[in-house]
Amino acid sequence: MAAMKRGIRPLVDPAVAVLAGVVAGTVATAVELVLWWLNGVALPQTLFRDARFAAAIVLGRGALAPAGTFDGRVMLVASALHFALSIAYALALAAAIAPLRPRAAIAAGALFGLLLYAVNMYGFTLVFPWFAATRDAVTLTAHIVFGATAAAVCKAARRGSPRNGATA
Repeated sequence: MAAMKRGIRPLVDPAVAVLAGVVAGTVATAVELVLWWLNGVALPQTLFRDARFAAAIVLGRGALAPAGTFDGRVMLVASALHFALSIAYALALAAAIAPLRPRAAIAAGALFGLLLYAVNMYGFTLVFPWFAATRDAVTLTAHIVFGATAAAVCKAARRGSPRNGATA
């Protein structure tokens, strides 16, 4: 507490990590949708399939069927999980990039996204094997974009913070 009174900020501002997670999760999903569209992937069926994959983590395997169809409950659970994980990942990334300059932080964020892809698509598939169907260049790109975007938001928010000597 004494450090806060002297104007020393904590390494990670949780509000910034939440913002970074929400923005990066949204941008990565938008990139994924655009890349699917550019590659002629069936939309919105692929989005609904992936939402079912995510929701099945919470709801169980029963959420997996019928694949490629809309279900409001599935979309709500999948979106909540997507953003909860995005925020958690952004919090971890924010701590890792705190001492870095913005360009280095964005590069580190992209590497973080690459590592996240490996963990999600090869580690988590040991427990949730249905995610193996999403191992592709589009998902890889979305993860890299997620990390770079989260890092950029963290650095931009920190740089623009009035407590950092900048004006709002």
